[in-house]
Amino acid sequence: MSAVRTLVITGGSSGIGLATANLFCTKGWQVFELSRHGASHDGVVHVDCDVTQPDSVQQAVAAVLRQAETIDVLISNAGYGISGAVEFTALEDAKRQMDVNFFGALNITQAVLPVMRTHGAGRILYTSSVAAVLPVPYQAFYSASKAAINAMALALANEVRGFGIRVAYLMPGDVATGFTAARDKSEKGVEVYQNVNKAVSAMEKDEQNGMQPEQMAQLFYKMATRRHPAPYYVGGLTYRIFCLLNRLLPTRFVNRIEGIMY
Repeated sequence: MSAVRTLVITGGSSGIGLATANLFCTKGWQVFELSRHGASHDGVVHVDCDVTQPDSVQQAVAAVLRQAETIDVLISNAGYGISGAVEFTALEDAKRQMDVNFFGALNITQAVLPVMRTHGAGRILYTSSVAAVLPVPYQAFYSASKAAINAMALALANEVRGFGIRVAYLMPGDVATGFTAARDKSEKGVEVYQNVNKAVSAMEKDEQNGMQPEQMAQLFYKMATRRHPAPYYVGGLTYRIFCLLNRLLPTRFVNRIEGIMY
């Protein structure tokens, strides 16, 4: 790695992304924040980027490389959530969810990998979610998008290990950010699925009473700097216990308990 290490983070204008960009900056990193809405601040350089548009992503990475020698760490963090019953979710809404959360991660990964391969080193980190392994009722497509990230990350880790590149993902539990207010909520079919609003409200209450984004930023810094990072990390002790129980207990039992919760 170069003397001054470089971080590129997508979705760094708010929430976990903003906290992470700020932390790395205070640690002396050169930080580039890629998003559609943002501004340079306190040493963090903003670059306009729409992760759903491959050309926009390529242009953003090119802009970074005009100012940085290489890209040491990529954190693919851009994303948003939708909620609603599977039966009544419009196909275009489900596709948009995957386009931002999963294909957006793919676009930035494909843009950065050639840089890291040439440099012979690098680290790619993804923001996933506990919902990837404990899918949440009425948040099926968000859960699916994060599960897809987990699968891609594990496969990619084996593909790029020989190039000196490490890959890992972070699964936060509930975190208090603006993500909650930005969720695209659908009430279609509420006359059929009468507990949609109750379930989503309970989930959002948990989020707003959740951990602070700075806690996830600290985990990302650990993942970026640890010599041999684990394949994945879970944000929060409670959620680590949930994920462990999910691995040990029968899927039917765990899924039923989650259904009762919502």
